[in-house]
Amino acid sequence: MEYRQLGRTGEKISTIGMGTWRFGTADNSKERENQVLSLRRGIELGMNLIDTAEIYASGRSEEVVGEAIKDIRDKVFIATKVAPGHLRHDDVTRACRASLRRLGTSYADLYQVHWPNPIVPIRDTMSAMEKLVQDGLIRYIGVSNFSVKETDAARAALTHNEIASNQVEYSLRKREVERDILPYCVKEKVTLIAYSPLDRGNIANSVPRSILQTYHMTPAQAMLNWVTRNEQVVAIPKAADKAHIEENASSMSVRFKAAEYEQM
Repeated sequence: MEYRQLGRTGEKISTIGMGTWRFGTADNSKERENQVLSLRRGIELGMNLIDTAEIYASGRSEEVVGEAIKDIRDKVFIATKVAPGHLRHDDVTRACRASLRRLGTSYADLYQVHWPNPIVPIRDTMSAMEKLVQDGLIRYIGVSNFSVKETDAARAALTHNEIASNQVEYSLRKREVERDILPYCVKEKVTLIAYSPLDRGNIANSVPRSILQTYHMTPAQAMLNWVTRNEQVVAIPKAADKAHIEENASSMSVRFKAAEYEQM
C-alpha cells in the first residue's frame, strides 16, 4: 500500500482509503456484517484511512465503522464529518461527541466540515474545532466541498491549527477541481481527499484498453491510479464487499507513465 502525508501534519494515510456512504442504510444484519468484514479486510491490506459522516444513514455508518475498528483503533485513521446544520459553536461540540459515541472511540483523527453553511460565521465553527483539538477529541481539522475562497476563510479563522484537507468530488469524468481547488491544494499543502473517484460506478469504457492490457488492471483500478497521480491527492472509493476492497488495494501496484495519464 502507498501512503501520503496529510496536509502539513506529517501524518501518513493510505493513498486509497475506504468511503462508507450508505453503510448502515439497510436494516439487514447480513449486509451490515459484510460491510464490517470489508472494512476489516481493507485494514488488513494497509488501507488505514476510513471516512464516514454523521449524516450517513443518520449515524449508522459511524456505528458500522465503530464495529469494524473495535480492538484495532490504533491501526486506523478515522475521518468523520459534522453536518452543515451543526456548525454553530456548541452544536459542533455536541455533534462531535455524538459521533465519537457511535464510533466507539475517544477521538477522531480528522474532523471535517461536511458542507459550508453561509448562515453560520466560519469563525464560530473553527473556534469550536480548535477547542476540540485542545480537548483531545479530534487531532486534525478538515473541510469538505469548500471552494478556494471558503477554504481561505476557514484557514484565516484558525489561530493555532491548519486546515489539513479538503474533501471534494474528483474522478476521471468529474474534473472541475483541476481549475482551481487542486492547484490551490498543491500550493498550500492541503490534502485533496477525492470522493466518488469511480464516478459513482460509471466505469465502463472510461479507460483505454491498451493501458488495461499493459498493466493487467481493471478499469476501476486504473481510474483510482489516475485520480491519485498527484502526490497531494488521496481517494476514498466506497467498497461494501471484500472483492472490491481487494481490487482497490491493488490499484497502486505500479504507476503509469506521464503520457499514459495524459492519454486517459
